[in-house]
Amino acid sequence: MIAVLLKWIIPWEFSWVFLGTFLAVCVLYWRGSRKLPVSGGRRLAFWSGMTIVYLTLHTYFDFYAEHEFFMHRIQQLLLHHIAPLVIMASYPGSVLRAGMPLSWRVHMLRPALRTWPWRLVSAVLLNPAIATILFVAFILIWLIPSMQTMAMLDWRVYRFMNWSMIVSGFVYWWLVLDHRPRPPGRMIPGLRVLSPGITMTPQILAGAIITFSKSDLYPIFEICGRAFDFNVFTGQLIGGIIIWVPAATIETIGGLLAMRQWLRLSRSGRIRRQSRAAQSQVSAASAGSHG
Repeated sequence: MIAVLLKWIIPWEFSWVFLGTFLAVCVLYWRGSRKLPVSGGRRLAFWSGMTIVYLTLHTYFDFYAEHEFFMHRIQQLLLHHIAPLVIMASYPGSVLRAGMPLSWRVHMLRPALRTWPWRLVSAVLLNPAIATILFVAFILIWLIPSMQTMAMLDWRVYRFMNWSMIVSGFVYWWLVLDHRPRPPGRMIPGLRVLSPGITMTPQILAGAIITFSKSDLYPIFEICGRAFDFNVFTGQLIGGIIIWVPAATIETIGGLLAMRQWLRLSRSGRIRRQSRAAQSQVSAASAGSHG
């Protein structure tokens, strides 16, 4: 029993970068949750998402993801959709910031956020259009057979693939689940609700193409050695369905969560107050120009 447990806990491919990043985030959240009032539901969502990230990337699960197409699609679904969605639904930003020592926030975090490189990166990556395009693009790019082959043959490309999936997932779901009006939020509340419906369309199409394909699109898994005694086309069919159905379901849930925030903003009057404030600023500017 212990041997079986150790087999699953021990990483298939150990990464100091991942482990250090993971532990740092966990420590910051633990410290921040002791300083701020965080509901049990938010804590459960955060730790559930972090558990999914760790089990997906830093256990023996990664072995199966490298040796079976449908297991690989489960891994990517967890990294790109489920874990980022669950973690962002816990709204961990303020908790993580509170977990940093005050001196770090004053002398490191604030100056870093004011630098032009950070402003440039945030302006690009947090642009709603770019974030949405990258969210879909990273799914489709790694489904191209030649790109999938490259990722499976080169560990550096494989890790970049996983990091690109999880980072693009975090950025996208952060924008969609933002609980603030715009501004300071970067995406219009109504667009947050519609965006998952837009992004799921090319994924459904790609999943359908893979599901009904009559040829082996990913022979690299045969070359690497399959983990299960599965028919090639059965595994490919399951992988296509995973891209098709569960991914669309999760994005639908994300859209419903965004709608919940939109309704909350509307009921509280924050959207109307902001619209009136914007109209007042425009009127004042117009009057000043005519004066």
